[in-house]
Amino acid sequence: MSKFLIQASYTAEGLQGLQKDTASGRLAAVARAVESVGGKLESMHYALGDEDVIMLVDLPDVRAAAALSVAAMGSGAVRSRATALLTIAEMDEALASRPDFRPPGR
Repeated sequence: MSKFLIQASYTAEGLQGLQKDTASGRLAAVARAVESVGGKLESMHYALGDEDVIMLVDLPDVRAAAALSVAAMGSGAVRSRATALLTIAEMDEALASRPDFRPPGR
């Protein structure tokens, strides 16, 4: 499983739907959507600022993240972005790798 940070903002239509569904209703709906692609919703929080909702989700792969994104944004009720997150161990593995990379101009 891969962990993703998902940040979302409601459209005006989405906010109207949130008022009808309630925050706990949306939590249940989002958990079902994540589970439907083989994932698990770790946490979901409402926020004040640029983003309305921040979630941590465990998903099988990037295709599952894309499927959720397309479904949510295709509804017209929300705009979202997903950020893949690495564990400390995964980052240590990446740091141990030595790609053959040359910076521009060198």
